[in-house]
Amino acid sequence: MTTTSSTGSRISTGPAGRAVAQPMEETLIEGLHQHLTLERQASAAYFALAIWFAERELRGFAGYLKQESLAEQSHAACVADYLIARGQGVVLEPLAAPRQSWSGAEEIFTAVFAMEADVTSSLQQLYALAERCGDVRTTVFLDPAVQQQVAAEHEAAHLLGRVRFAQNQPAALLVIDGELSAGAHSPISLS
Repeated sequence: MTTTSSTGSRISTGPAGRAVAQPMEETLIEGLHQHLTLERQASAAYFALAIWFAERELRGFAGYLKQESLAEQSHAACVADYLIARGQGVVLEPLAAPRQSWSGAEEIFTAVFAMEADVTSSLQQLYALAERCGDVRTTVFLDPAVQQQVAAEHEAAHLLGRVRFAQNQPAALLVIDGELSAGAHSPISLS
């Protein structure tokens, strides 16, 4: 949509009527909406996992996963803010109920790692799409998200390794739970 200002210049507007400096390709808008849904679904999944651990009195795991849920919600909000900044409407798709039945911590952290890998893949696909569309604004927006996501995937792999090493031994899981309570969940950096 294009409107004419009082000075006679033509200004493009998006679906919500907001001024748009550069239009977006429809496929890119759809990709951003799909990623927004993926982030919201990850938030719901993390919250369900936090509940699972809280029900088993593992407050370090529960607290860590609750924070991950909030982080995913924040990532979704960033995508929504970006769409609004680009003059687009934000469409919130319905979410599926997250899985709530698990056999143990290793199965959960295997799923966590897979979920983080899926989010990484989604961001990489979005980035490639933005490049094909020549939308530099979107690649600049995605740069820090990709960097954060690579770090999140690394952390998920680290925690999966720790949980696997614990071999479902209650004492070992309690040690990890205590570390998570203390905020010690990052992999070691050798640099």
